[in-house]
Amino acid sequence: MPETQLLQQEHLDGHVYDGGWRPSTFVRDVCEPATGRKLASVGMATPQEVSRAAEAARHAQPTWAETSYERRAEVLRAAARIAEVHSDEIANWLVRESGSVNPKAHFEVALTIKALYEAAAMPSQATGQVLPSAPGRISIARRRPIGVIGVISPFNFPLYLAMRAVAPAIAVGNAVVLKPDPRTSISGGQVIARLFEMAGLPTGCLSVLPGDGAAGAALCEDRNIGMIQFTGSTAAGRKVGETASRNLKKVSLELGGKNSFVVLDDADLDLAVKNAVWSVYLHQGQICMSAGRVLVHSAVAAEFIRRLTAHARSLPVGDPASGQVALGPLINQVQVDHALKAVSAAVEAGAILETGGKSNGLFFEPTVLTGVKPGNPAFEEEIFGPVAVVTTFDTDDEAAALVNATDYGLSAAIVSRSVGRAMALGEKLRVGLLHINDSTVNDEVVNPFGGVGASGNGTSIGGPANWEEFTQWQWVTVKSEAPAYPL
Repeated sequence: MPETQLLQQEHLDGHVYDGGWRPSTFVRDVCEPATGRKLASVGMATPQEVSRAAEAARHAQPTWAETSYERRAEVLRAAARIAEVHSDEIANWLVRESGSVNPKAHFEVALTIKALYEAAAMPSQATGQVLPSAPGRISIARRRPIGVIGVISPFNFPLYLAMRAVAPAIAVGNAVVLKPDPRTSISGGQVIARLFEMAGLPTGCLSVLPGDGAAGAALCEDRNIGMIQFTGSTAAGRKVGETASRNLKKVSLELGGKNSFVVLDDADLDLAVKNAVWSVYLHQGQICMSAGRVLVHSAVAAEFIRRLTAHARSLPVGDPASGQVALGPLINQVQVDHALKAVSAAVEAGAILETGGKSNGLFFEPTVLTGVKPGNPAFEEEIFGPVAVVTTFDTDDEAAALVNATDYGLSAAIVSRSVGRAMALGEKLRVGLLHINDSTVNDEVVNPFGGVGASGNGTSIGGPANWEEFTQWQWVTVKSEAPAYPL
């Protein structure tokens, strides 16, 4: 056990972090979704505070970029080691603040630590190429930090989805202003501030400013910020992309999905059900990669639905801090109401409610809808709740058409005993992430992660993609003597 807590009282009573902990004029309570109890309070940044932090970051960034690669790497390794020491405390915040069940919370902490260590390897990697050129001239393409990165992160994997941008951005010499979702700004914000503060990151290189839409808009508009990395809903992402692009910023958008989990007729049904359950119900379906459609070959549909429904009914729902449950609460009443409305609209449009469909406070029953056809609201819209939407198909071509019948294009999974057949089907799918014999919910940190269509703007984050994301190319040429041009 660590001798002291990572988060002390001053980090939980209305302060924001801008290189030091400062009381904020506006304060918001952080409440536990499972019980409604107040956990802490956080400062809510105004647009003016965002502007001041961005200006401070612009002044601090050049010195950080010039810091030796060994020192930058050591700060990131130190942050990872501190997270390891305090992993139980951090996981507990994820459980209580975001409604994560314990295994998901500890998995998220492990991903975050891995992201820190992977980022720590970046400063010592090659940063460019020697290009072919005329004799007597050296031509180099090198990667340079962008400057100040604004990161806007979501509530569902609040710690990891913030850190996967913050850590590599800092590693390659940028400064960062992070705006976590106010609903999860302890685990998605204050924890990150403390890790880097204790690791020795210089003042000004990281600010953590929870805030509302006005604070996010200020990030997108501020002239000191060169790039916005946003993870969240497609609707909000469109606004972020529009504002940031209008201000000529680089933009990375990781957005929603209507992801398909495909079961072919030769699949092992027990394994197919287990992978479908993970895809649909993990973290109450509040994941951008969650399976919004379960597409099942008609030859095995009846048995698959029977097993899936039985499994859904067996999943315990409750306060994740109180014991072993499979599903915790949804993040707030707005999300519960959205899921209830989606289920009701689906049934009205002809779907069959096999199980679930009701809520108790913020706890939503694992739900299975069958007989869902294209045009049904449940087939078309992202629900972001624990709802399995089952649609049948007769041929692999029909399955491909169903997967592609959406503006989204994030993740897809195919379960089959024939890898070749699954791969052939996968080649037809317009998605950024494709998993054969696995879940739609997958991330290993070292992989490029991004969607197409309404799921993103063609960018990826993670692994080798981080170099593309958080740096820009500079072309450098060197001659021993300036030429005498004839003009």
